[in-house]
Amino acid sequence: MIVLQLTCRGLINSQLHGHLKIPRTMQNMARPSSDLAAFRKTFSKAKNIAILTGAGVSAESGVPTFRGAGGYWRKWEAQQLATPEAFSRNPSRVWEFYHYRREVMLTKDPNPAHLAIAECEERLIKQGRNVTVITQNIDELHRRAGSKNILELHGSLFKTRCMSCGHEAANYHSPICGALKGKGAPDPDTEDAQIPVQQLPRCEQKGCHGLLRPAVVWFGETLGSDILSRAEEVLDSCDLCLVVGTSSVVYPAAMFAPQVAARGVPVAEFNMEDTPATMRFKFHFHGPCGTTLPPALERHEAEPK
Repeated sequence: MIVLQLTCRGLINSQLHGHLKIPRTMQNMARPSSDLAAFRKTFSKAKNIAILTGAGVSAESGVPTFRGAGGYWRKWEAQQLATPEAFSRNPSRVWEFYHYRREVMLTKDPNPAHLAIAECEERLIKQGRNVTVITQNIDELHRRAGSKNILELHGSLFKTRCMSCGHEAANYHSPICGALKGKGAPDPDTEDAQIPVQQLPRCEQKGCHGLLRPAVVWFGETLGSDILSRAEEVLDSCDLCLVVGTSSVVYPAAMFAPQVAARGVPVAEFNMEDTPATMRFKFHFHGPCGTTLPPALERHEAEPK
């Protein structure tokens, strides 16, 4: 069984953690291979493929990552805004931040890595094979590229959840509410809009009108048990795992691929640099995902036409 570190950036969900066992050792491997032909042979035989994706995939579409140097909105790091406490203290500021991110995403398009994954899923499903994308990204670029079998671990920028009734819904309004129109500029000299809470996005369920929040997993929040269980099922049954554009430092996703590798399943990493998990994997392909991934996932000569 795959061991899920049921955390969002380090917080353990003890209810789910109780029935999972942590392996005593992880499988250590020699330096990963960069032999594309060898990977392609493995790929041609796989029946259930899990693809784990992170911010590096979206970064190639020009999506801000808010990690590392320069990862600021105004004078704040994302970790200072993407918390329940920040929203409770200043929902106007937090909504400005997420409004900015939503509006930026509406100008971005899926890149060749997103498209290669979507094409691979569409092609392989016709052959009776499965491809599941398990993503840490909240930008929906996989969905826009055409992927259908997606698990969004951290939610979506384009979904909202009511703080009063809990109703969750897709929301693609631009702007999300009138008071946010023209707001959210990232320049550090920009003053907070200080929008009254009554004018922030509100629930449209009959008789509710509660305050909406982005339906994303914030720092300090645990991931949903349902999506973690579904991810566990996919990872337990996969016979090939791809790790694409992720730093392998954000939990629980950082543990997914190493634990797949620990049971002897081939894992291929596609990333701009080595990660803390690289040495556990069978394959590593260095470079932009939009360059390395398409030739890896294109139709193999052994596939039926």
